[in-house]
Order: sequence, then C-alpha cells, then structure tokens
Amino acid sequence: MEHGLRKIAIKKKLTIVVGRDARISGKIIQGLVQNSIISLGIDIIDLGLSTTPTVELMVKHYKADGGIIVTASHNPLNWNALKLLNSNGEFVDDHIGQKIVEISALENFIYSDIHELGTIKKDQSSMEKHIESVLELGLVDTKSIQDSGLKVVVDGINSSGGVIVPLLLEKLKIKYTKIFCEPNGDFQHNPEPLKKNISDLRKKVITDNADLGIAVDPDVDRLVFVCENGEVFGEENTLVACADYVLSKTPGPTVSNLSSSRGLKDITESHNQQYFASAVGEVNVVNEMKLKNAIIGGEGNGGVIYPENHYGRDAIAGIALFLSYLCQKKIKCSDLLFQLPKYHMVKEKINLPKNLNIENLLNNLSKKFENEEQTQIDGLKIDFKEKWIHLRKSNTEPIIRIYSEAKSKEIAIQLVEEMKTHVYSIINQ
Repeated sequence: MEHGLRKIAIKKKLTIVVGRDARISGKIIQGLVQNSIISLGIDIIDLGLSTTPTVELMVKHYKADGGIIVTASHNPLNWNALKLLNSNGEFVDDHIGQKIVEISALENFIYSDIHELGTIKKDQSSMEKHIESVLELGLVDTKSIQDSGLKVVVDGINSSGGVIVPLLLEKLKIKYTKIFCEPNGDFQHNPEPLKKNISDLRKKVITDNADLGIAVDPDVDRLVFVCENGEVFGEENTLVACADYVLSKTPGPTVSNLSSSRGLKDITESHNQQYFASAVGEVNVVNEMKLKNAIIGGEGNGGVIYPENHYGRDAIAGIALFLSYLCQKKIKCSDLLFQLPKYHMVKEKINLPKNLNIENLLNNLSKKFENEEQTQIDGLKIDFKEKWIHLRKSNTEPIIRIYSEAKSKEIAIQLVEEMKTHVYSIINQ
C-alpha cells in the first residue's frame, strides 16, 4: 500500500474544511491548496473569507477529518502560511506536524482517478454560525449587553475581523463605528494587536466619545480592548478579565502559558481555584487545559480559550464574555482595568554565539537561582515573590527570548538587565 495521503484515502472518503483571512495572496493560496487536495480524492468545505476560530468550529460542525486556515496570523501582509487542524478542530501537535513534513517531501503521490476527484462545497454562512454558537453560551448575557447602550469602535485590520466583529455587534444591538474594516488585506498598521500598533483606534475612541475600542489580528484569534479614555486595556489583561468573569460564575481551574501574566494566577486564586502553567504554544495550553479540566485558559497575547465553545483561541468568544462582564458590572472599561492585578511586562531577546550550547547555559542559570521556584518544561522560568523571568531558546535563530513581569515597569526592566549580566558572565567564562 502506498505511503502518505493515498494510504489514508483508501480507508475512507475524507473531508477537509478550508478558510482564509483577507490577505492579498489568500485567494491564490487557497485555490492551490484546495485543488491539490481534491486531486487526491478528498472533499473540501470551502468557507472562503473566514477566521481561524470559525474554521475550528466548522471542522466540528461538519464532522470533518481536518481543517486548514490560510493565514500568517499576526505577521505582516507579505507573509502567508497554513494552520493545520485535526478532526477535533484543534491544531495538530508537533509529532503530527513532523509526520506531515516527512510526507510532503515524498514524490510518489498517486492522484485520484478522474471519476474519483474530490468535490468543493461552499459555505458562505460560517461566520454567522460561529456567532450563533457564541451567543448560545450560557455565560454570554445578551440581554445586559443589548440594554447597555454601549458605543464601540472596531479596528478590523482590513481582514476578516472587519466582517465578523461588526456582525457580532449587530446581533448584540451595539452601536459601532469602523476603522480599517474593509477586507482587502491591505493592513494599515502592523497587524499585531499591541499598544504601539493601534494608535488610530485609541484616537477614534476618544473623538467618537465611545465606551470601548476593539482590535483583533488578521485571523481573529487574538483580541485587545481600548478603554473609553484611550488607554489600552492590554492584551495580557484580555484573558485575565474574561477569566475573572467566568470564575465568578463557574468554579474550576485555569491555564495559561509560562510567558503569560501572573494576573491570571492571582485572579484564579482569588476565587479559591487552581491555576496551572503550560509550555508556550496553543497546542500545549489546550493539552494542559484538557488534563486539568480547566474552565478557561489561553495565552497572554490576547488569546482566550473557552472550552464551552471549543478548544481554540477565539476573539469572538472573548468579546462576548468581556462585554457580558462589563455590562453586568455596569462600570467603565477603565474602572474594570483598575480592578485587575497590576503587572508590567518586558519582552526582549539576547543574541548568542552560534555554537553556544543553550541547554548548558540555562542549566547554569538554574543553579544560580536554585533557591527560587523554577519551571523547566519550556526553557527556564524563575518565579520570585512579586516578579518572574522566563528564558526560552528560539528554534530558528541563535537567540534567547527573555520575558519578565513585575509590579512596576522599572523592576521588570531591572530584572531583565540583571539576567542579561548573568547570561554574558556564563558565556564569557
């Protein structure tokens, strides 16, 4: 029996769900992907313009065998890539990813007979289905939101978020204005939803006298808010706020990755529940959430994972939970921010000699701080009483990524500088 996709196709007829964000190259790449797949006798559910969480949900909806999202996520518009999903609508793990790379290097594919080619079925209502699934969640308080009279500004980075977020707000009867919501893939600023990249949204919130600003990345799995005074709520606080709301209604554990804010741990413990940390990466967060039966989790980059809907970062679910929380408390966004744990994070990197043994470097650093709490499932994280630092090696370049968090920005910066001194001291020994 032939190795690779032919072997799988012989077992049964397969179906793959495919969607894309609005990148300029998206249609071209989606066409290449879909035509390649149907040539192997595999059927396609074509969502067209979509979002990563929408494709994840539609894999489950159609009981498909997998999914592909054509997107480069938060990266600039000249990039594009494929996100691969398993039959659960979740990202494939590293082991499966390696197998796919091995299979892709083969040149002995045998394509289907002309009468056995796959078919392409279009679904142009997947985003509406996604929204409905979110509005049906028990903790989404549609009545409080609809009665709130909120006024919102949306930055859709000229991608899928410019379509699906306004659709959600219309369902919730919220007044909104839009900036960069034309899904033409021409990003008007760096697409990563960070404070430095959303200055136009901040200004628009103030000039429109809006209650809130909402920004997402191109494939709508990351989410950040802007307060009514133009202050950025902070991507690290997106998950913290949503978790505070969920925990107030439902007891249970929470999970985030090692590089995410300690705010989630503080909030979780304030509700007398347990917090757990995973290695960096959505797959790792999801695995830990399943293992610990977590009720909410995610990543500090604005990624909210709410298992009641599905195991994937989902800005639409995050918006609905956050608005429910804000409207039930009946306070301003800035007041809600004030009530959350106060931390400041610094993210840097250290350039290293190409042939340096990074594992030995991290082991030496670990010994220097052996009296402190440490986690080594993903690089080295050292937890102090009111601050932490996390060092991770890059898989693509000779650097260490170094994140720190403390009660003040000055302390976080100082911690990074002190760790750099230790690193260079070990290198120069």
